[in-house]
Amino acid sequence: MSHVDSFIKELLSSDAMKEYNRARVYLDENYKSQEHFTALGSCYFLHEALKNIQQFDFKAKKFKKVMGKEIYSDTLESTAMLEKAKFPQEYFPECKWSRKGFIRTRWALGECTFDLVNIHLFHDASNLVAWEKSPSVYSGTRQKALGYVLDRITDQRYEKVPYFIFGDFNFRLDSRQVVETLCSSATMQTVRAADTNEVDKLIFRETDNDRKVVLHLEKKLFSYINQDVFRENNGTQLLEYDKELSVFKDRLNELEIAFPPSYPYSEDCSQGKEYMNTRCPAWCDRILMSSSAKDLVLKPENEDKTVIYNNIGPNVCMGDHKPVFLSFRLTTGAGKRCQRSEKILREATLQDHTSNGSNAKPNELFQPCR
Repeated sequence: MSHVDSFIKELLSSDAMKEYNRARVYLDENYKSQEHFTALGSCYFLHEALKNIQQFDFKAKKFKKVMGKEIYSDTLESTAMLEKAKFPQEYFPECKWSRKGFIRTRWALGECTFDLVNIHLFHDASNLVAWEKSPSVYSGTRQKALGYVLDRITDQRYEKVPYFIFGDFNFRLDSRQVVETLCSSATMQTVRAADTNEVDKLIFRETDNDRKVVLHLEKKLFSYINQDVFRENNGTQLLEYDKELSVFKDRLNELEIAFPPSYPYSEDCSQGKEYMNTRCPAWCDRILMSSSAKDLVLKPENEDKTVIYNNIGPNVCMGDHKPVFLSFRLTTGAGKRCQRSEKILREATLQDHTSNGSNAKPNELFQPCR
């Protein structure tokens, strides 16, 4: 953890950050607490040009003006300016000590209020298990955890506002279907462990061409003969197998993906574009948003280039994950647009309930923008 602390201090004092005169850094570093530790970190840097910024106090239930630079670590559970939770152990019983969870903060920029939620969902523990059925058991676990977060950030404790959810969702391609596509003309050889008779390896070979191995699959091995399929045209021909978000199509939105799968990249500094042969490459790292948040992001028709959803360091080693970013301009009056949408929906709902003879109170009929 000392390396993290040193990095943050150096970052805050760097020349590149001189114009960012306010900062809030939240680092979950209390690794001794198995009950609460998530290893998540959220850093927020505010430019000097932004004059009216407030952050929400979840305990006092009111906004406070953001001033100066502050770093919080160790026990984030007592920090009133965020909401943090670790997923219940029963969500992923295979892992004795999971670090998966989320951190939520709420911000007000002038008339616009929104939540920023940093999330880390469960991974695929075994390529072989992921291949067994479609959709995989791991997909179901992630679905349950993400649903848990969405329910938490839209419950009745606080006013509902637009929200952005970002981080390592660990979304994977449908392994069964991807393998069937990549190895459509290959034959499969099953290798079992001598002591347990459980499947240990799956080897897919071409039917001719000297029976060349097309794909070698093990618990932590995904060695495909042609990695270019994941890079050509940003791998978008495989997006049809990226299905995990479809379950939440009524609650979450995403801009068009125009970058290659973000994981698992080689950690060799000389191989910035190569994938490791550990997992099937997938778009694990995403930035998602509510419908009302998408309304904030949508650019005016005369500013076509103000919204960018892409990765960082496409040709440079960035670790096993390529960071993904969303850049957009929040135009003046964006918050009012959301308020107008809320007013229109409220009036429409009231008219509908009045025509049906409903006796419900107005605040029971409508929840603010989501």
